[in-house]
Amino acid sequence: FKITEDLSCRLIGCSKVCCNYLGSAREGQDWAIAKYRYDAIGQRIRLWEFGQVHNKSFHANMLFLFRKAVVYTIDYRNRTCQKNPLHTAFHPSHIPHNASLLSQVILGGSSAPGEGLLVNTWTGDVPETGGKYLATVTEFGCIPVSTLYYTEKSGWVVTNYFNAVKGIEDPEQFFPPPFCTDADTEEEELDFFSHFYHLQKGK
Repeated sequence: FKITEDLSCRLIGCSKVCCNYLGSAREGQDWAIAKYRYDAIGQRIRLWEFGQVHNKSFHANMLFLFRKAVVYTIDYRNRTCQKNPLHTAFHPSHIPHNASLLSQVILGGSSAPGEGLLVNTWTGDVPETGGKYLATVTEFGCIPVSTLYYTEKSGWVVTNYFNAVKGIEDPEQFFPPPFCTDADTEEEELDFFSHFYHLQKGK
């Protein structure tokens, strides 16, 4: 879900990270599973996502290049590439400075070493969307564990993160494939939010 992606960009406590996430909204009627690659130094994001929105299946393979203000939507099966202007600023990954610490707990057990995971839950508002969130991250490394994000338009969106690894195993993922070289730039500008709503409409 593109809405939660913008929030998760602020939560990852390192400059380069690989992770997967499972998100759901509308009481589980909409859902998505994604593989997510984030590079703060180069201001690049790579996303592979599939799921269901309004009873319609979708998949997305996207490359966001913020310094070039371009987003590629890539289709390897048909070897096609859509190139759009990227109309959004890059959000560095961190807990927002205005966030409030809600609690610190141990997920799992605390009776013996290795039984649990020490996490912090933060809460705050997202002024640009009128939303609010609860974000749980690890105490060490500030790696995202889960987020709950709410707006009147979307309702509650729940995202659970897993298999997070600091660093990028394959930097080539941040370069468009050769068949994108001759792609013409579309007139329509995209960002995380607009593309998500295009998926909702089945476009």
